[in-house]
Amino acid sequence: MKTRNPQFALRLDTAAQDPDERWHEGAVLAYLGSALTLKLATDRKQARLEGQVLHLPLPPEASARQVRDAAEAWLRSEAKRILAATIARQAERQGCPLPILHLSFAARGSWAQSEAKGIRCHWRLIEQAPAVIEQVIARVVATLAHPMTTPDLFSLA
Repeated sequence: MKTRNPQFALRLDTAAQDPDERWHEGAVLAYLGSALTLKLATDRKQARLEGQVLHLPLPPEASARQVRDAAEAWLRSEAKRILAATIARQAERQGCPLPILHLSFAARGSWAQSEAKGIRCHWRLIEQAPAVIEQVIARVVATLAHPMTTPDLFSLA
C-alpha cells in the first residue's frame, strides 16, 4: 500500500479573518505615530480623545461594525483638521496660495498628490508620525504652481 504524503494531512487555515473582528473595546488604533486604545462609554455625546484613550459614545454591546464606523469617523475628522492645518502651514512657508484639501479613501495609491483642484490626501495619513505628515505635505505643496513674483516684461504699462 502506498503511503500518503504527510503534507496532504496538513490543514491550512482557509477561513478568512473577519476584518471587523478587531473592532471592540480595548482595541488599539494607530494615530499620529502612536497608539490609541478604544473605550466604549454611553455617558459621552461624541467621540473624545483623552490622553491615549479614544472614548466612543457607544454601549458596551455595540457591534464591531458600529465601533469601526464611530472610530473611523473620528479619525477622518481628525485627518481633515490636522492635514488642513499642515497644508496651510506649508503653503505659507513656501509662499504659494492655499490649496483645497480633498480626502481620499482609495484602497491603493500614494499618501498625497497634487491635483488641479488642490491636494488629495489619503485619510490614513493621520496614522503616521507628525514629522512624516509634514514631509509628505511639504513635498506635495512644493509641486504646486507658485504665483509669479516678477513683473510682466511685455505688459503695456
